[in-house]
Amino acid sequence: MERGVYFDAWFPRQHCYHPSLPPRRLRMVDDLVDYRATLLVWSALGGGSLSLPYLEQEAFGPVDARSRFYGFVNDSEFIDECHTHGIKVFGIVFEAQGWEFPVELNDSEDTVLALNELRGTGHRDWMGLREFSQNRYPNLWKPLEAYFPGGLVNSDGEPVTDLIDECCARDIHQVACHAHWVECPDREHQCYYMDRNNPVWREYLKAVIRIQVDAGVDGVQLDEAELPMGALQYGACFCKDCMKGFRAFLLEQPPGERSPELAGVDLESFHYGDWLLERGHDFKTDQHLAPLFDLYHRFQRAAVKRYFGELATYAREYGREQGREVLVSGNFFNLYPHYYALVDDVDLVITEMRNTTYRQPAWYRYVAGFAGDKDVVVVENPYGGVVPELVEALSKGRGHDLFQLSLYEGAAMGANMTVPYGAWMGSRIEDSFYAPHEVATEVQNFLADHDRLFSRQTYNDIAVAFSTESNAGLIAAQDRSDNVLNLSDHSVEVPFRVVTTVLADAAVPYDVVMFPDGSYAPDRVDARTLGRYSTLVLPNCTWMTAGQMSAVRGYLESGGRVVVVGEFATDVPTPGRDAILAHPNTTRATARDVAGLLPVGRQVEIAADVAVNIHRLADDVAAVHIVNYDYASELDQVVPKFDVDLIIRLPKQATHATLVRPGSANVELTCVPKQGGVLLHIDEIGLYGVVVLHDGRWA
Repeated sequence: MERGVYFDAWFPRQHCYHPSLPPRRLRMVDDLVDYRATLLVWSALGGGSLSLPYLEQEAFGPVDARSRFYGFVNDSEFIDECHTHGIKVFGIVFEAQGWEFPVELNDSEDTVLALNELRGTGHRDWMGLREFSQNRYPNLWKPLEAYFPGGLVNSDGEPVTDLIDECCARDIHQVACHAHWVECPDREHQCYYMDRNNPVWREYLKAVIRIQVDAGVDGVQLDEAELPMGALQYGACFCKDCMKGFRAFLLEQPPGERSPELAGVDLESFHYGDWLLERGHDFKTDQHLAPLFDLYHRFQRAAVKRYFGELATYAREYGREQGREVLVSGNFFNLYPHYYALVDDVDLVITEMRNTTYRQPAWYRYVAGFAGDKDVVVVENPYGGVVPELVEALSKGRGHDLFQLSLYEGAAMGANMTVPYGAWMGSRIEDSFYAPHEVATEVQNFLADHDRLFSRQTYNDIAVAFSTESNAGLIAAQDRSDNVLNLSDHSVEVPFRVVTTVLADAAVPYDVVMFPDGSYAPDRVDARTLGRYSTLVLPNCTWMTAGQMSAVRGYLESGGRVVVVGEFATDVPTPGRDAILAHPNTTRATARDVAGLLPVGRQVEIAADVAVNIHRLADDVAAVHIVNYDYASELDQVVPKFDVDLIIRLPKQATHATLVRPGSANVELTCVPKQGGVLLHIDEIGLYGVVVLHDGRWA
C-alpha cells in the first residue's frame, strides 16, 4: 500500500492560498521520512494557473542565501531530495483555476514588492494569466511566445490576447464563472473557472505539464478532473467551445433518434444557451429539468473522458521523450459515477472525499471497489465535515484517537488515508492542517512495518453492485450543493448508500463490484468475476447492460444468491430481467434489512461496534482488520473492547491465528471450530487490530 502525505505545506494561522504552495525546506523531507512516506499529493509546482514564468520560478528559481540558511529549496531541488529517500512527488495541475492577483511593483516594474498580501507600497496593478497572455511585464516574465512560438490561436482561428476571457467557463448570460471555493473572501484576488473543452486551455495545460516533468516530478496530478462539469453548480458552461461541442454532439445523432424537442431546429446554427433562454430556462433553477439536459450532460461526460485522456496521454508521452516514465492521476472528487470513465487513464486513484466524518467504512469500501486493482490515496475535505472541529481539538491536545482512527480506518477498509502536512482548510479558515508529529508517526510506523497485512484482494463473501447509470441521478440529487457548503439532501434516498452503510455498521465485510455503462467505461463484469461471492446484492440497479444481465444469470445458474433491493432493470429494456427475478436463488429485501441482505447468513460474527474487512494475503492467508468506533468524548479516547468473541468463516479452515495490534506484542489465539468456521477469543481490541488466520507458517 502507498503511504501518502497530503503535502500542501501551507502555513499555520494563515489562509491556504491557491495556486502557489509555500516554499519547501529540507526539514520537511525529514518529517516525510519520519512518516515513512512513499507518495506526496497536491505537493509541488501549482503556480501554472498564475502564469508559466511564475511556475518556472517555483521549479528552478534562485534561492537567496538567507533562505538557504534555513534549508529552503526550489521545487526541483525539493523533488531531488525526496528522491534520495524513495518518495514519489506529484506535480499538481490546478486545471479549473485561472488566477488574477493584486500586485505592488516598483516604478520600473522589474521588482514585485507585494503580491496577493499587499503592503501599500510602490504602484498597484494586477498580475496573472491575463497579463501573461498580453506580455504585460517584460521586465519580470518571459513573453508568451517563449512557450508558444506561434502564439495561441482559438477554435475560431483568432489569436488569443487574453487567456482569462478566452478560456473561462460562462453561464447562460455569458458571465464569467469564478471558482469560489478557492477564493478567500477577505482578499481581492480572483479565480476564474476555466474550461478544458477549450483547445487553447488544453495547450496551456500541456505547457504546465512540460515544466513539471522537466522539474523531475514522478507523476502529474490533474486536479478538478471532471472539468468543466463542476461548473454546473454555477449554471455553466455556455462558452463558445461547449456550445460548438454540444452542437456537434447533436449533429452526430442519427436524425431518427434525435429528441422531439429539436424538431424543426436548425442544428447547424444551434446555440443551446440561446435556445434555453427563448424557452424561459436560466440553467440555474431546476437545472436538471431543463430541456435537453440529459443530452447535454451526456455530451459533457464524453468530453471529460476525451480531454482528461488527452492530457494523461500527453504527460506520459512527454515523459518518455525525456527518457522516463511519468505517472498520471487526478482528483476524483468523491468518486462520482462520471469519474469511473477515467480509471483506465490513471496509474493510481487520488481522491478528495466530499464530506469527512469520523466514521465512513462504507465510503472506503466503495473507494476500494472503484479503484479495483489500482492503488488509491485519499485526502480529507474541510468543507461540510469534521476537519475544522478535529483540527481545533488537536490544537488543544485532544482528538488523538480520532485522528489515528481516521488513518487506520482507511487502511483497514482498503484505501490509504493520507497524513495531512499543512493540508487544505478551505479558503474561509485561516489555518492549515498539521497532525501532531508523534501521533502521526506512530500510525505510519505501524502501517509501514506491517505492510504485508494489506492487500487489494479480499476474502469477503458478499458483493454489492454499484451501477453507475442507476446511481448517477440519485447521487447528484442527494449531493446537490456547491462545493463550499457540501450539503446533502437526506430526503433523497440512495439505496446503494443505504445498503452499504447498513452492512458496514453491522460489521459485515463486503466488496463493491462496479457495474459501468459499457460506453464511457468498459463493462468487465462476468459470471466468473462474481462467482467467488456467495451473495450478490443489487441495490436499485435500474440500468443494466446486456453483459451484466448475462453475468448475473450465469452467476445464479452456478449456485450464487442474488438479493434485489428496490427496482431492477427498469430503465433500459434488457432481455433476461424476468428470468433473474423469477430464479429460485433470487430474493428481495429492503435496504435496511440486514438479515434479508444475507440469505446465507453472516460470514463474521462479533458483538461489538466495529467495522470488519478481510484482506486476502499471499499463500491464502486471511487478515481480518477490525476498527473499533467506540469513542468516548468525555474520556477523549476509543474505549477498548475486552473479552471479544469472533467467529469467522473462510473457504479454507484456518488452524492458527495471530492478533496484531499497534503498540502491543503479537498474541497467538486458539482456533476453535464452530458453526462451519472458527471461534477466536480476543482479550482486548483497542481502536484497531488485525487477526491473521493461517496454517502455522505465517510469522
